[in-house]
Amino acid sequence: MKVLITKLTSQKIAQQKLTKLLLSVLFFTPVIAQAESTEPPELEVISTLATMVKPSGLFLSLLLFIGVWLLLKMVKSVVDDLSEVFAEKRLLLQKSLVFFQFIIYFFSIATATIISFEFSTELIALLGGTLAVAIGFAIKDLAASVIAGVIIMFDRPFQVGDRVLFGGEYGDIIAIGIRSVKMNTLDDNVVTIPNNIFLNGITSCGNYGELDMQVAIKFFIAVDQNLTLAQYIVREAAALSKFAYLKKPINVLVLQEMSNNMVYYKLTVKVYVLDTKYEKALETDITLRVNEAFTKEGIYSPSLHLANQRPLVSEKA
Repeated sequence: MKVLITKLTSQKIAQQKLTKLLLSVLFFTPVIAQAESTEPPELEVISTLATMVKPSGLFLSLLLFIGVWLLLKMVKSVVDDLSEVFAEKRLLLQKSLVFFQFIIYFFSIATATIISFEFSTELIALLGGTLAVAIGFAIKDLAASVIAGVIIMFDRPFQVGDRVLFGGEYGDIIAIGIRSVKMNTLDDNVVTIPNNIFLNGITSCGNYGELDMQVAIKFFIAVDQNLTLAQYIVREAAALSKFAYLKKPINVLVLQEMSNNMVYYKLTVKVYVLDTKYEKALETDITLRVNEAFTKEGIYSPSLHLANQRPLVSEKA
């Protein structure tokens, strides 16, 4: 009797297993077949884009970008020539060139996109989903620089032609593009700085849209020298320089300082240069005039005075 019950139980279990297997085959086989026939998402995106792209539009877009590049190059050459002829309008011309470049870039990219793709609901949904996320991760820094470039255009922390100090680099802003700013340093090096970096740093602008700019030049003399005469010499040297902008005031500041157990006077002349491109020429001209006059009048700097004359402070025995 027990043997019979055991056999019946084994048959029942085997029958249940067979039923489950048949059901799984019936219900999951179509799903498996459908999964095998479905293309990977990447291939689906590529095939969809391929159907949306217009080959003739791509060719026209290439011709458009070549024409835009030639146009901008020609316009820049004309602006550079006009800036040399009309020096007082140099900054205005350069600002106009930057604005013109932004307009051309915007309409060129928009036109190339319109003529190269056939827009549809499917394409918009595709770009708004998988492709948008992929491109977003790939060009996030570029997008940040482009947005920062637009902010710079409207916020205007500096303009083309301004003399700027940023991140240890000092020079003239020669171009503000959609991705980066180009600066020509005083060593004649062109430095390219991404736009988004400017939004997170401190920028010092010397002239802010004006041709003239204040320049500070320092001189040092010993404490027992003729301070009044030295101040007059420094002021006169600044006023006689052909690079000085005399419509703005010239100030000579005097301060007594101490360094390395040595007391001396520091004279700082603050004078405006006629054009920012003459900044170093102004500094050189004034320095040569002052040094020549100091030598003629017997006014010594602290180091020369201590080395060749007598000590500033005599020690009593």
